[in-house]
Amino acid sequence: MRKISVAQIAVFFTLLAVIIAAALASTQVLVTRSWAGDFYSVLYTLTLVVLIYVWAFVVYRLFLRVMPLQEGFLEPGSKAEFSAQVNILFYLMLFNSLIRTEVLPVPLKTLVYALLGTKIGSNSFVPGTILDPPLTEIGDNTIIGHAATLYSHAIEGSHFALAKVVLGSNVTVGAGAIIMSDVTVGDGAIISAGAVVTKGSRIGPNEHWAGVPAVRKS
Repeated sequence: MRKISVAQIAVFFTLLAVIIAAALASTQVLVTRSWAGDFYSVLYTLTLVVLIYVWAFVVYRLFLRVMPLQEGFLEPGSKAEFSAQVNILFYLMLFNSLIRTEVLPVPLKTLVYALLGTKIGSNSFVPGTILDPPLTEIGDNTIIGHAATLYSHAIEGSHFALAKVVLGSNVTVGAGAIIMSDVTVGDGAIISAGAVVTKGSRIGPNEHWAGVPAVRKS
């Protein structure tokens, strides 16, 4: 893994300071002692935590508009690498606690992924984990099972590359399956529980893949 630079850390903490300042100001407006009464401290704290994440979504998406993630190999010292490293800091410091949790109800967790940039079709749900939401697309009526994980990044020593994961409609990803970067899954395909779909795989419509590494079964 490449070292995260001081400049990247500085940019992230500047954005984090904006997030916290906006959350504090919003909380001050929404929660007052006059109506909260004896529950002021509890309500203030809960509201502040929620608004930190709300503002984090807003600031993160604005950051991606200014410095979008770029697919392909990320050259050391490039603008693309800078954006990707700050993106990593957002997840290490803020969003991992949301996307790795089993506490959030599945519809709410799916909404979190949409807020983080995943394109999710209607009636699709994500009990599993998407590690790179802005680089993931999911069609309609698709389910990503519990403990399944989708990666759109490849970090191998100093090699660092990004590539989308695209799932079609009516796709089933079994529990505990792993889908690596640069994978496309056609409509109606099934990926069995525990399968590992390696980088660059192309799964056609209605195909069934299983195993480690995953291969076509039908």
